[in-house]
Amino acid sequence: MKILYQTRKKRFFLNMKSVKHITLSRLINTGLAFLLLFSINLSAQDGNVANGEKLFKSTCAACHKLDKKLVGPALQGITEKRDQEWLIKWIKDSPGMIKSGDKLAIQVFEENNKLPMTANPQLSDQDIIDILAYTKGEPSSTAVTSVPAEIDPGVALGKQLFNSNCAACHKLQGNLIGPELFKIGDKRDAAWLKLWIKDNNALIASGDKLAKEVADSNPAAMTPFPQFSDEDIENILKYLNTGDVQVAVVGASGKDEEIFNKPGLGVLPTLLVTLLIFIALTVVVSATTNRKVVEGEEDTTSMLKSIFYSPFLRFLSVIFFLLLGAWLVFGFLMQIDVNEGYQPIQPIAFSHTVHSGDNKIDCQYCHSSAKHSKTSGIPSVNVCMNCHKSISEYKGELFGDYSKEDLDKEIQKIYDAVGWDKENLKYIEGFEQIPIEWVRIHNLADFAYYNHSQHVTVAGIECQKCHGPVETMHEMKQFSPLTMGWCIDCHRQTQVDMKDSGYYKNIHDQLAKKYGVEKVTAAEMGGLECGKCHY
Repeated sequence: MKILYQTRKKRFFLNMKSVKHITLSRLINTGLAFLLLFSINLSAQDGNVANGEKLFKSTCAACHKLDKKLVGPALQGITEKRDQEWLIKWIKDSPGMIKSGDKLAIQVFEENNKLPMTANPQLSDQDIIDILAYTKGEPSSTAVTSVPAEIDPGVALGKQLFNSNCAACHKLQGNLIGPELFKIGDKRDAAWLKLWIKDNNALIASGDKLAKEVADSNPAAMTPFPQFSDEDIENILKYLNTGDVQVAVVGASGKDEEIFNKPGLGVLPTLLVTLLIFIALTVVVSATTNRKVVEGEEDTTSMLKSIFYSPFLRFLSVIFFLLLGAWLVFGFLMQIDVNEGYQPIQPIAFSHTVHSGDNKIDCQYCHSSAKHSKTSGIPSVNVCMNCHKSISEYKGELFGDYSKEDLDKEIQKIYDAVGWDKENLKYIEGFEQIPIEWVRIHNLADFAYYNHSQHVTVAGIECQKCHGPVETMHEMKQFSPLTMGWCIDCHRQTQVDMKDSGYYKNIHDQLAKKYGVEKVTAAEMGGLECGKCHY
């Protein structure tokens, strides 16, 4: 019995030892696996703030701001109020959560005036985690692409084309009327993009599946651009791929500035030369008529008298003073309606420095008819509201004698004119809009014809060449005299390269051959013909 007991006791301890070994190894393996999964889960929970900012601007910014209410509530610090797992489900399918009876979802829906939130099933869990990381207010890397010092000149040309033709509906990052276009070349084939940009309607009608998908996802119809060459579109795609880098803007050259700064002979020097000739002629005539010699010396008194008593000199004096009077009267009359420096007070303190300078808004976004019409046009209030629906207060640098409160009231004048309720972010029903009575600054005489599109689109002249450095003017003024002589000087000095313009190609080639030059001036293209401006 004793031997049997000891044998069983030995077996029991051996079994316990093996069980203890197996259990310990399993626990260690399980713990390592748990730690590995936990670390993977933690790494997945780390949000990419830069990507979150991009996704926020493209997906959420139409209805939300970080620091204040827009259509929806402010989202800064939302992760401190709501559970992350709930937020992921809510952002992906908020209508589904409300229908499922989720109490918190119903509460949030009712707290926001039962405004439905758009579902975003296209966002992955990581995308939403990135967005939530951005709402925490953590610093992110800049969205501007860093590039080497040498920049493809096509990028600058593409930026100009984008700002003048595409910026009304698209932004690089974030949706506007159309989707964001940053690096669109990575998502769509370049050949397809050329067909789409030139005539998207024809591409849709041809049965192209991708074109139909894009059209269905963006209800707003896109304007076709058949005037774009393949090179133009390639330059735009270069700009969209590079981003909003600091590129040299193709503007007025130093030669162009000579139009304003190069002095000519002028009328006053001509008048002075005429006066000297008159005096010299008077002296000669008086010296050769009625001279008396007394003891070998000329009688100077007799010479002076001859100036006053000579019929010829009196006639010459009358002619001279008549011409002088005519010049003075003509010079005075020529100042009529020359309004250089004219700077009227406008009904709203609109600053071109803030809009065109600080915010880099392209001139042709507001004055959109300049590229295809005779006049540049005064933008309607609806153009202002494209931005000012969500900009109700001034946050930039103060200018003039205005305080922040004064400038906020100036923005309110726009709302009062169009009938916009900035608290509820909607137009007032039945409101009768009041036109803003802007004071016109640039006004040519009725007998002078001027076409903006011919200068802006065909000749490619920058707005600043005629209107001056608008981006530095808080109050707009007439920069140039806009006289006939000023226009003629410009036509004589400005070389026009029309090789890329099919409309003018033949005449350009003929004139270049005739004058033996590579480029011809606007004057040589017919810019001095009276009938061009007066008919």
